[in-house]
Amino acid sequence: MQVKGDALLNKLILLFVFDKMECPLTENTIVDMCCSSNNWISYMDCKPIINQLIDHGFIYCLAQNGGDTLYSITSDGRVCLADFFIQIPSSIRENISRFVKINGLKYRRKQEFISDYYMNKDGTYTVNLKIVEPTHSVLELKMVVPNRLSAKNIYKNWEEKGAEVLELLYENLVD
Repeated sequence: MQVKGDALLNKLILLFVFDKMECPLTENTIVDMCCSSNNWISYMDCKPIINQLIDHGFIYCLAQNGGDTLYSITSDGRVCLADFFIQIPSSIRENISRFVKINGLKYRRKQEFISDYYMNKDGTYTVNLKIVEPTHSVLELKMVVPNRLSAKNIYKNWEEKGAEVLELLYENLVD
């Protein structure tokens, strides 16, 4: 379903993705959704299109998200999308809508629940866990664990369990 050579259509597809996701997106998320997981836009066209949409005022850089810049659609971008919406083939609109409905939460969590780990000099591992919103961190945890397997398990589970951890901390510390 890759669209080649139609710059306007590619821009509209990106605006449509922003509109359907209803949240700011990192460049990595945009590329993964539009190029890697789907063939809506070619990889080589994606970044230039993002820059063109910024230049035209249809999307803007919102904030840093764990080192990645977040982009969001502007009101001018929404007006442009509304004006040219019909130029996106209905099959592509339906495909994007279905994909976002099924995978949207996964992409939001991937952006909001950030984890990383590294080995310390003494052979233990430090795991960094964050929950971030577009303008600030909601929670930052740093844990030292005895081995790589423990670090890797925490790293893998953070995206799925981070909200529960935040809720548990809040309930136990705020009372």
